Amino acid sequence: MVTESKPYIIVLGNEKGGTGKSTAAMHLVTSLLHQGYTVGSLDVDARQGTLTRYVENRDNHIRETGLALSMPRHYPIYRSALESVTAAQEEEQQRFAQAVELLRDCEFIVIDTPGSDTYLSRLAHSYADTLITPLNDSFIDLDMLVRVNPDSLDILRPSTYSEMVWDQKKQRAIRDGGKMDWIVMRNRLSSIHSRNKEEMERVLQALSKRIGFRLVPGFGERVIFRELFLNGLTLLDMRQTNTPMTLSHLSAKQELNALIEKINLPPQIK
Repeated sequence: MVTESKPYIIVLGNEKGGTGKSTAAMHLVTSLLHQGYTVGSLDVDARQGTLTRYVENRDNHIRETGLALSMPRHYPIYRSALESVTAAQEEEQQRFAQAVELLRDCEFIVIDTPGSDTYLSRLAHSYADTLITPLNDSFIDLDMLVRVNPDSLDILRPSTYSEMVWDQKKQRAIRDGGKMDWIVMRNRLSSIHSRNKEEMERVLQALSKRIGFRLVPGFGERVIFRELFLNGLTLLDMRQTNTPMTLSHLSAKQELNALIEKINLPPQIK
């Protein structure tokens, strides 16, 4: 079980793949490391393992270059292979609890989750102090949060993922009385004004009041995020690696700084 002196836990979650959860997770990890915090990271999407490979790429780059880059303490958590659903969930719960216990002396834990509904993902959500849901700026991705009238765009009802988050909020309250700050991050935003962008803004603002999340801007669609992955680097590492900064890099870094500021994470006292 998680002890009373537990770290602050940040979960990146969305039941749809390709929304930028792992990229946001690694940049959040690096931001906290640069601020001097001790950071642990968990990958409960270990089969795909994007965050795990990001951390491994970073470790390999350090070994090859000798750069003194900060590293999180990272653990992947794999799904159980047991056939019994009950036994598999018990094993996965034990694996999750053991990983959190190994990171109990960290000030923050950042958890990446799969783009699907799994027991491990639901369990991770139930431990979130802050849940960040990256959402591509399209009505295809919005469907994971809410059902809307195709003609009027009026909200009909919360969708499966929203209902799951609500259930895990209740699980958290029952377990330890804790609360979850849910943030929806509009990701891969176009710099061009469009009707779709305006309509997404209207629906999300209305939905935020209805089901209780905060809406923040995320990252634009930039090649730099994919390029940095190969070496396990983030925008915050570019000065240390003597990488020339282009206007696109500077814009992306401004987006990251704005995101970190909007999240309003608490200062963890050492």
